Amino acid sequence: MTFAGMDDRNAIEAEMPWEDRDVAVTLYGMLSNTANKFPQHNAVSYQIFSGPKDKAETLSWRELHAKTTQAANMFRKLGVGPTDVVAYVLPNCNETTLTLLGGAVAGIVNPINPLLDAEQIGSILRETGASVVVTLRPFPKTDVAEKTAEAVKLAPGVHTVLEVDLVRYLTPPKSWIVPLIRPKGQVGNQAKYLNFNAELAKHNTTLDFEDVQEDRVACYFHTGGTTGMPKVAQHKYSGLIYNGWLGHRLLFTEVDNVMCPLPLFHVFACHVILMAAIASGAHVVFPTPQGYRGDGVFDNFWKLVERWKITFIITVPTAISAKMQRPIDADVSTVKTAFSGSAPLPLELFKRFEKATNITLVEGYGLTEATCLVSCNPPDGEKKVGSIGIPFPYSNVKIINNGNEAGVDEVGEICVSNPGVYAGNTYTETEKNADLYHEDTYLRTGDLGRVDSDGYLWITGRAKDLIIRGGHNIDPAEIEEALLGHEAVAFAGAIGQPDAHAGEVPCAFVELVDGATVTEEELMAFCKEHVAERAAQPKHMQIMDELPKTAVGKIFKPDLRKNAITRIYNEALEQAGIAARVTSVLDSKKRGLVAQLEMNGATEADVTSVLGAFIRPWEAL
Repeated sequence: MTFAGMDDRNAIEAEMPWEDRDVAVTLYGMLSNTANKFPQHNAVSYQIFSGPKDKAETLSWRELHAKTTQAANMFRKLGVGPTDVVAYVLPNCNETTLTLLGGAVAGIVNPINPLLDAEQIGSILRETGASVVVTLRPFPKTDVAEKTAEAVKLAPGVHTVLEVDLVRYLTPPKSWIVPLIRPKGQVGNQAKYLNFNAELAKHNTTLDFEDVQEDRVACYFHTGGTTGMPKVAQHKYSGLIYNGWLGHRLLFTEVDNVMCPLPLFHVFACHVILMAAIASGAHVVFPTPQGYRGDGVFDNFWKLVERWKITFIITVPTAISAKMQRPIDADVSTVKTAFSGSAPLPLELFKRFEKATNITLVEGYGLTEATCLVSCNPPDGEKKVGSIGIPFPYSNVKIINNGNEAGVDEVGEICVSNPGVYAGNTYTETEKNADLYHEDTYLRTGDLGRVDSDGYLWITGRAKDLIIRGGHNIDPAEIEEALLGHEAVAFAGAIGQPDAHAGEVPCAFVELVDGATVTEEELMAFCKEHVAERAAQPKHMQIMDELPKTAVGKIFKPDLRKNAITRIYNEALEQAGIAARVTSVLDSKKRGLVAQLEMNGATEADVTSVLGAFIRPWEAL
């Protein structure tokens, strides 16, 4: 069946209830089914460098199943039971996939962003109670091993660290040189260190323990990643299997090759892509340890597509923008669809991509707290650019306004119920689940949105005020708290200002203590020192006589956003030599904040050529 709109969605649901679907109960069951069906088909491929002829390692489904089994047996031997936690702090490589899958089969797996600092990693390890950690052996040009060693010091429950040595992916002369120049690991923590692959090889390729046929928590994923303690979401087997089933039913089959340069600490890569591959037998390619951030990935992207005969591209708006700055210098005729998520996609970027590549672009929406997938623009039907499409089968969405379900096009908070929502236990910390649900089963996403008359979902804002920089969540409170540590600052407000590449970047506004003096440049330098995460450091600072505030003294951020939109859009128009100017910003219930322009003789085409790269809409007065 195709997925072209609400009729198809409803028809799929009408076939039977989700509970009656013939799907596996456990992750190991789903993997075993596919390995039995397609043992010789390619499952996952990885190359440490981005060149189209560089060395790559491919595992078939039989091999992936065998090595996942060995990994699960290894973790059990190290004392990991169904409620114990294996954490990993790794870039992408085949061992990352094995740790993800083997950890979730043996116990609970906890992927951690390797870009976080040691204190953040340590706080996550303590919160999840991790006992085993998988990370890199010291390797040139990365401090992952060193940071993890420091983090383990802060997490006394960790008793074993398994190291992955990326040298095995190298060819001479690099494979000879790196062991000579690699950093010397200064461990000095309580854990025992072992070699991941050496330990893996000691274990059977048949499971040494029973894969109990019941649903349970299998993953812990931290949200965001700013300073302080991120929330940790719990994911059950049923959520993983639901995401996999959706991908197989609506997108992938065993003949597809999927390019996924996204990190394996994020739900998009782990659940939306890898689980869908496991359910369908599709082949997933992971280029370079850093994915899209890796050296040469964008320059070689289209040649890699040709090399692997890619049929699906997995992407995010910032990556689409980067691809449009490179020529399509290879045969990409095998590609059917590009799936974009993590952040809203500007209309002009959507149009440029489809025109340049002749590839259908599908936008989707999901969130860590719902295990992931919620909705997408139907691959075979109408795509309303700017919307996040229609809810997937068995995903029920309500728009709630003041406790009541909103009508058509009425804005409220997006609330979701589906097999990926672990209602009542979304977060590991019980108190953080308070007030998180509508009618006990619908997850309150914190996103504001509406549903139109065709059933398409639109995001109009964020109740939680998160700054989304290239799909990465930044909590403005971290920036504000840092600024309030400066003796000259009385009030601080941080928001996301429009950015043509990243969607949003952080900017900050401050009100000074009476009689105090400080420059904006000094406050920017202060933030570089006191905001630990580089991505969260403000790109713009503005000192105001008085910040806009509500009647109860809270900073009124909509006015700050209007200020930023006006400044950024007018700077972009002026730089392009276009006379139009933003004179006001309207808060539209249907469209969110809309810049209103005096055209001053400029044409709509002129303005669109500049402002089309930004997410926030505009209109001529």
